[in-house]
Amino acid sequence: MKRFKITFLLMLGMLATTSCTKDFLDAELITEITDENFYKTPKDAEAALVGVYDGMQAVVGVDGLSYPLASMILSDNAYGGTGNADSFTYQAVDEFDVNRSPTDANLYEPQWIAYYRAIFRANTLLIKLDQIDWSEDMSRRNQIESETRFIRGYLYFQMVQLWGNIPLLTEPSSDNIPPATPEEVYAVVAEDLLFAAENLPAVAYNTVQAGRITKWAAKSMLARVYLYYTGYYGESDLVGLVSQSDALAHLEDVIANSGHALVPNYANLWPAASLEDFAGENNQEIVFGVKFTFTSDYDGNTDGNHWMVMLGMREFTSYPYANGWGVTVTEDLYDAYDETDTRQNASIIAIEEEEIPFDNVKGQREYTGYYSKKYAPMATEDGSSLAVELGGTNFMIGQFQDYFAIRYADVLLMAAELGSPNAQAYFDEVRQRAYQDDFTPLALTTERLQEERRLEFALEGLRYWDLLRRGVSEAAQEIAVSTTLLNGGVEAQKTISASNIQTTEGLQQIPNNQITLSDGVLVQNPGW
Repeated sequence: MKRFKITFLLMLGMLATTSCTKDFLDAELITEITDENFYKTPKDAEAALVGVYDGMQAVVGVDGLSYPLASMILSDNAYGGTGNADSFTYQAVDEFDVNRSPTDANLYEPQWIAYYRAIFRANTLLIKLDQIDWSEDMSRRNQIESETRFIRGYLYFQMVQLWGNIPLLTEPSSDNIPPATPEEVYAVVAEDLLFAAENLPAVAYNTVQAGRITKWAAKSMLARVYLYYTGYYGESDLVGLVSQSDALAHLEDVIANSGHALVPNYANLWPAASLEDFAGENNQEIVFGVKFTFTSDYDGNTDGNHWMVMLGMREFTSYPYANGWGVTVTEDLYDAYDETDTRQNASIIAIEEEEIPFDNVKGQREYTGYYSKKYAPMATEDGSSLAVELGGTNFMIGQFQDYFAIRYADVLLMAAELGSPNAQAYFDEVRQRAYQDDFTPLALTTERLQEERRLEFALEGLRYWDLLRRGVSEAAQEIAVSTTLLNGGVEAQKTISASNIQTTEGLQQIPNNQITLSDGVLVQNPGW
């Protein structure tokens, strides 16, 4: 395939299992299976579905500029950071300026390839469903199609957010097709999520095999897509398929019938913030999470959360926090929390405030004294990598924490934003959990809701997109900064220009290699 260099990897990692653990997503090639001798039985389709989940896992957990990590550093919550002697790759992204690192002409190429590989798997399974005999259980077909279409819609949503105009493939193809319009991509996203929302069973979340897509995940994701599309593009509905009242109705259904609820203590959502009190990765608040394990290796198994290492303190370990590559958190985010808000300590590693003896300021670029706690690599009490202690190949690819893509708190705040009659109660419920006994009610306003989303979902990859859906100009003003940080212990100017964000319209660089491979069918986004 000339353009995407995608080979037929659909069968990478077949594993049939019924256990409610991460094993559902573990993947190993166990036999020689081809497109011709496969897709004969419902069991074949289930095995292929594991391959689709594995493709999503590989995309979301990919090294470096994964969607979650890129979303964090593009926002006003984090800087590119990394080592003082490293390339300026993360500054090029953080500052929307490839001239900061001119050799990075292909910033997102591993991600681009991983997306189309995963979508290839989904498309292949979808077109093969009709050749399987489902006469004994048609509901099983609908289940598999729903989960597959959710994953395809979820991945296309990330892609269109990142790059805007992208090739849209809804069946396996080697054609060098031109980019679709965003409206065309969003139509597929909406149709896929609607199908899943309508066809997945309406059962309590905890009766579904852990790690699998639920009706409630589809409904919640549909509302997120609605809010982003209508906000960023200034439209009144989601490509004529989902109205505001539709999106709200889906969320109210989740609230009333899913069984999801808030975890009582916010810190218990995050392993490094709670330790033995961690609520677990399948807790009642997780509406949709991408699952990872510590079994990644350098022989093709990519089951880990490979971007987490970027968030660790720069080459420094202090129990329970393990070392990493030093993407830093802004002081502005830390200061945005009220002193009685429990989310501050649960979200952010604060070097001075926690009396951490950090001694690598000279090795750190853009040092602020703050790092992410939510997705911090963890250490054992003797200073070893927890990932390695559990069996990981090394601390870089052995990180295993799931990515919480949608929490129930988001369902509540989206419903409040969309005008639920219970909006104030939903807003209060989220804030009361954050402040515990110090909770004081505040009247719900648009500005307070926006700020609440920043504090509640800090360093989870939502802030940047929340800003963009308020308008590129407003996002640019919020993200722009001119300040002094420490590079290798020496004061240095840090500037993020609002004009750069406006020029790019918040979109990211399409890898130049892909433009070359397309013979110019692809066109680079403005500003890159």
